[in-house]
Amino acid sequence: MTTQDILKLCDNTLLAPSATWDDIRALCDDGMHFHTASVCIPASYVAQAKEYVGDRLPICTVIGFPNGYDTTAAKCFMASDAVHNGASEVDMVINIGWVKDKKFDAVEDEIRQVKAACEGKLLKVIVECCLLTDEEKVELCKIVMRSGADFIKTSTGFSTGGATLHDIKLFAEHIKAPVKIKASGGVNSFEEAEQYIALGTSRIGTSRLIRLAKQQ
Repeated sequence: MTTQDILKLCDNTLLAPSATWDDIRALCDDGMHFHTASVCIPASYVAQAKEYVGDRLPICTVIGFPNGYDTTAAKCFMASDAVHNGASEVDMVINIGWVKDKKFDAVEDEIRQVKAACEGKLLKVIVECCLLTDEEKVELCKIVMRSGADFIKTSTGFSTGGATLHDIKLFAEHIKAPVKIKASGGVNSFEEAEQYIALGTSRIGTSRLIRLAKQQ
């Protein structure tokens, strides 16, 4: 794969609490220049970013981020608000405590409700693999496939670990089309990215790969 082939699968991401509009605008400029899949930014900047990029670049944002323990009603409002502000992709964090409590029906129902609130826009479900057992990950693959969501995503990048090849292999064994896989956090090089893609990853959440591309 070429560098550009890989960058087209990247959500160019900046979710730091200290991010300013200048930072977000620069992220958008890079996204447009390198033709990334989207820019993934804080919800408070979605409307401004959408006005800035128009139709030149999809805007993605996160909800229930990074801990996932907001109420379902709050997550649905955040998803609807993001879409109305111009987001075409929403990445939501599941309620990890519910997974630990084996409240799998509640997890699935929440994803379904958030998907409805997205009004047809893409929904990626962040399951935070570093906090889960393999058995829980497999159960979440089933839940995400039943829920109507578009992607299962490995990580927020704000917990104890990011994407791993092990998790992508596990997802690839248990996820079937039309659901896709997003790897986020810890993809440090184009060589690593190509490994993830070869295993079945369709999106990569990153900022590092853009920085590397700018150095070439």
